Amino acid sequence: MEKITDIKLADQLCFSIYNTSRLFTKFYQKALEPYHLTYTQYIVLLALWEEECSTLNDLSKKLDLASNTLTPLLKRLETAGWLSRCRGKDDQRQLQVQLTEKGRAQKLAIEQSLENCVVDSMNGLSPETYHRMLADHHQLNQALKNYLELDAE
Repeated sequence: MEKITDIKLADQLCFSIYNTSRLFTKFYQKALEPYHLTYTQYIVLLALWEEECSTLNDLSKKLDLASNTLTPLLKRLETAGWLSRCRGKDDQRQLQVQLTEKGRAQKLAIEQSLENCVVDSMNGLSPETYHRMLADHHQLNQALKNYLELDAE
């Protein structure tokens, strides 16, 4: 029976995922450069494209980012004209985040740019393979979260 925790570096799933993460960061850096966006700024926009107006708290949960990490990102995106931040009408303690016209208008262009980069860079990766790998990754993430929650008790 083959061991899962083989000591060789090349056989470590965590090292493979680490390298993939680094490569994805470079991939998105290149793909998003024309829009002057970082990957983290891009995922904020992705979340807002799904739900155009959100509270800071909801956005923080959706992105799994602490509010003290998210706030400077939102400030930079606001300064660049991608979104606006304002206090809630019903609850002044709630910070509301919403897309600007620029944020809405650039969605299709950014999607097309990323689609072109994916097609150019991932020759031979079928949509089925992509979705299988994504499902496997979700399963791995959930297993790690479950383990870490048990460990925190």
